[in-house]
Amino acid sequence: MWAILSIRVENKPGILFKVTNLFRARNFNIDSISVGVMENPEFSKMTITTVGTEKQIAQIVKQLDKMIDTIEVKRLDEKESVYKELVLFRIKSNGESDSTEISKLADTYGAKIHNGQEGSLIAELTSTPDKIKAFEELIKPFGILDSARTGVTAL
Repeated sequence: MWAILSIRVENKPGILFKVTNLFRARNFNIDSISVGVMENPEFSKMTITTVGTEKQIAQIVKQLDKMIDTIEVKRLDEKESVYKELVLFRIKSNGESDSTEISKLADTYGAKIHNGQEGSLIAELTSTPDKIKAFEELIKPFGILDSARTGVTAL
């Protein structure tokens, strides 16, 4: 089962290490992580996605909540939350016909196209992980030269 965890922590050096180390120590994998300073600079918010059984997820939430630097831990409900991820794909483009077809696919998914280096385009897509995966599958035949993902962020 996939879980989105929203964690408010004190904005201090080493807190990211402590949280990720807790996952490592419990043999959990972090699928994605995004961290940013909140409106009050004394705090940061981490959004972590992970996969596990209901019991495992409950255990990691409990362990995170026990940490001294943790202010609040919430498991977000997918249906009641807004969650997005940003991805950039550098896609091989062999001429105008490829560019046109890639642009049509990008329009379908709400992605923006940027000029890349010679022979490539950059697609920028902000969406849910499943829609990003679907878009990725459609552009694979053109050739994905490079990609970068931010990780899920959610409210």
